[in-house]
Amino acid sequence: MAKFSRSRRRTGTLSVALVSTLALAGCAAPGAGTGAASAEDTPATNAFEHIHGLGADPLTGNTYAATHQGVWLIPTGNLPDTYLEGTPRSSTTLPAQIAGGAQDTMGFTVAAPGHLLASGHPAPTEQTELKLPNLGLISSTDGASSWTALSLAGETDFHDLAAVPLDDTLRIYGYDAGAGTILVSDDSGTTWSAGAALPLRDLTADPSNPDRVFATTAEGLARSEDAGRTFDLVAGAPVLLVVEALDASAGGGLVGIDPQGTVWRQGTDAGAWAEAGATDAPPDAFTFVGGSAPWILVAVAGGIAASDDFGLTWTDLLP
Repeated sequence: MAKFSRSRRRTGTLSVALVSTLALAGCAAPGAGTGAASAEDTPATNAFEHIHGLGADPLTGNTYAATHQGVWLIPTGNLPDTYLEGTPRSSTTLPAQIAGGAQDTMGFTVAAPGHLLASGHPAPTEQTELKLPNLGLISSTDGASSWTALSLAGETDFHDLAAVPLDDTLRIYGYDAGAGTILVSDDSGTTWSAGAALPLRDLTADPSNPDRVFATTAEGLARSEDAGRTFDLVAGAPVLLVVEALDASAGGGLVGIDPQGTVWRQGTDAGAWAEAGATDAPPDAFTFVGGSAPWILVAVAGGIAASDDFGLTWTDLLP
């Protein structure tokens, strides 16, 4: 069970009985318009043993976890109205595997409101003629109920994806895990150009400057100012496992989590870093939600929690 330091809110914790039921039967209450699976065909909770990605959609109000067994809808009814404020949040009370999809979803991001991007491998039961069992870049505009192949099918397994808007399209940064390189698309994922070769853990792009992208590496936080072609280490930055760039509504800057679980915040570009809250374990996945409060989501040891004060307090979504 995941644990989060300095927590004062536990309203989302499932009871032992509900956890046991979910583990045995995979029960999931479908949310409105999610296409979620029924109890009979939903995998057990081992889907959450490792969570590859998290995302929150400001259009639909849905919160997602990308796993080895597809994309799941995560209940958020125990969070206050400042979370995805103004959206019709799902009423689901248990994690729901969306549309029964069991693809191994490695890279995942909410690229724009109502627009999901992912990568990884087909479900074990799916017949495929791909040269390699790599999905390339896939896209969904119906809340992960269905996916469309965009590019690089049978070639690339993106382990991380980041997207920022350009004038009339999306710039997408993808980390090709097999080649150890960053690929860049300026036409919403149709065509790609080669970026830097860089062993990295996490990518994030600056929403105020599409040419600026950050990567977490074993040597430290690295920054590119030329759309991922070259990178330099960021002086004075902590060594982070995961990092997210904040939008202007949250004051800009960066927030990240180090291998010990400490949450770090850099308030403005090139400013000083300060410790905020903490988790009790290294993060598996992390995302910035934003809005009128600086909500973040983190997955640790199979659990998911949310915080609106940069980790000083946490609310369990999936314990």
